Amino acid sequence: MSLLPRISSHSLRLLPFSLPLRTYASLAPSSSSSSSDDVNAPYQVFDRNAKRLQKDRAAAKEGGDRSRLVDYLRREVTERVLERFEDVSVSPRKILEICSGPGLFSQAMDPDEVDEVECVELSEHTLMRDPESKFDLPNLRRTHLDEEQLLSRIPENSQDAVISTLGLHWVNDLPGVLRQIQRCLKPDGFFLGAMLGGDTLFELRTSLQLAQQEREGGISLHVSPMADPKDASNLLQRAGFTLLTVDTEDLQFGYPSMFELVEDLKDMGEGNAVIGRRTFLSRDTLIAASAIYNSMHGSTDPERGFAVPATFSVIFLMGWKPSDSQPKALPRGSGRTSLKEVL
Repeated sequence: MSLLPRISSHSLRLLPFSLPLRTYASLAPSSSSSSSDDVNAPYQVFDRNAKRLQKDRAAAKEGGDRSRLVDYLRREVTERVLERFEDVSVSPRKILEICSGPGLFSQAMDPDEVDEVECVELSEHTLMRDPESKFDLPNLRRTHLDEEQLLSRIPENSQDAVISTLGLHWVNDLPGVLRQIQRCLKPDGFFLGAMLGGDTLFELRTSLQLAQQEREGGISLHVSPMADPKDASNLLQRAGFTLLTVDTEDLQFGYPSMFELVEDLKDMGEGNAVIGRRTFLSRDTLIAASAIYNSMHGSTDPERGFAVPATFSVIFLMGWKPSDSQPKALPRGSGRTSLKEVL
């Protein structure tokens, strides 16, 4: 996700917001510099504590009302994940929802179809934003936990399904988190998730780059590199999943200007959390970026008036934990029918 750095002028109506800058990385604190495994050690790109604080502030703003107002992206993604979930032939009884936010997926579930649901979220304020009355589930548990430490609280081989609706784009070690998810699942359990990737917010990124080149004579990174859909299946396979399914979908929303987009992203808790992040962007650069955004991407609708689009590329992931009951490909050379005869 991407956001804007802090504005240096107080005269512009825009709250602090920033785009992830992946210009710095540090070795994880648990990694020893003398270890022979350094080459495989995960690097800390995001400040998870800063991300937790950002989400906490966003969820607490106006008693949570502002956070609910900008749930439109998460709701759209949740609906699509729920459609895929309902297409699965098996009915998982014990479900773990990670990066759950306020638990919109769990709130939409049929209580007759599940026995136990647990929501895991980095931000406690976000996790507890909505009251228990919003969840029509017989056995719900909400756990405040960093998703990067999943196995510290969730037993192995304990879940029938693990669901994630956004949030994985902020973890430092995505392959490691996917491996932990795989270990949490029972044999023949499945993982179904959605994460931002691809060309998410490309309109904002290009506008900022052009504005910075014009006003400052150079550019710096403002949008963090995101997972490529082409690499998603490799990540699942590395984590030990089988029967993989990966697809993408672009969601586009309209805004009066770039500044409303930026403010909504901040209220979603998607501020810059990159280690060594830049703390401000000049007022002139922001104004120039808004003008470029309007010129390059804006359009006028006869009914709704002028608007600028923002594109969110969502990658949907699905994989199963191996089991002896799953269908397996036959060995090479075991075929009995030639394709020439069929075609």
